[in-house]
Amino acid sequence: MIELQWPWLLVALPLPWLVRYLWPAARDHSAAALKLPFADEMATLRAHGATTLQSSKWRWLLMSAIWLLLVLAAARPQWLGEAIAIPASGRDLMLAIDISGSMEVPDLTLDGKQTNRLEVVKATAGAFIARRQGDRLGLILFGRQAYLQTPLTFDRTTVQVMLNEAEIGLAGQETAMGDAIGLAVKRLRQRSRAAVAATDGNGSANSGALILLTDGANTAGEVEPLQAAQLAAKEGLRIYTIGVGAESMRVRSLFGSRTVNPSQDLDEKTLQAIADVTGGVYFRAKDSAALEQIYNQVDALEPVVGDEQTFRPVSALYPWPLAVALLLSAILALRYSTLFKFSDYSRSGSTE
Repeated sequence: MIELQWPWLLVALPLPWLVRYLWPAARDHSAAALKLPFADEMATLRAHGATTLQSSKWRWLLMSAIWLLLVLAAARPQWLGEAIAIPASGRDLMLAIDISGSMEVPDLTLDGKQTNRLEVVKATAGAFIARRQGDRLGLILFGRQAYLQTPLTFDRTTVQVMLNEAEIGLAGQETAMGDAIGLAVKRLRQRSRAAVAATDGNGSANSGALILLTDGANTAGEVEPLQAAQLAAKEGLRIYTIGVGAESMRVRSLFGSRTVNPSQDLDEKTLQAIADVTGGVYFRAKDSAALEQIYNQVDALEPVVGDEQTFRPVSALYPWPLAVALLLSAILALRYSTLFKFSDYSRSGSTE
């Protein structure tokens, strides 16, 4: 199918005719006289065909054709091919990462070195984000308050950068799991409803998922975690909860070293209930290797079927009328050039 990209430019088509017929005619200056030393040569020129160029209609038709072609080229004709369906499938995933003060506990190892929990989370989650090609990813950081660090986007690099720039205590020292879930539900609600509408109407669509990672219990926030989980379940949002932290750690004191449980504040019961209410799974990450395995399991999430998109290949056609216009212009210029050469010849002949 052929269409014009800027069809409104066609209003310029009658412009030369309007100028010709509506412009005031030139005054008659026949009374004025101008003596030309080569009047005889001009008479000879008319006798040898100059009259054909000026009096006949071919020059007007040629210039009209050039104008039509130029306007047509300016309107940008283009050929639209058949519509090609582009399947848009992927997952809507929100990552809610705990950056409260307890994430600073150095009870995990990374590359053989003892480090805090957040650094291990950054490394493992970064690899998880890198392989989620085609998914929409979002990042929520929460402590005492929950913040949307990155909205849902296909730009995985930005999500990784924003996660790597997260600092412990940036959102406060406490933990507001309920607020983090509520914020994720708010951001995924629109996509959730669109995905449910795309199904057969039974509301069984997997509209998105939230991966909630924490090392403690809910100690702050306006919304209770289970209340937020029930709201998420109504919106079709599945929540995968991850409890991170080792179960034993050697610490030194004035009386020597002793073994403690650095994860004693982890509320596994609530995390399990959140996962159960929303149809997700609760994972326990006691070391970096276990955390990597958890992300591998989350990779098996079913994709979300997005809105079907179509693509129509477009081929520009404006070079063709433009080339013909240039060709006709060259013919017209060549005609004038031949005429001027004949005029010079006639003048030189009369001088001799």
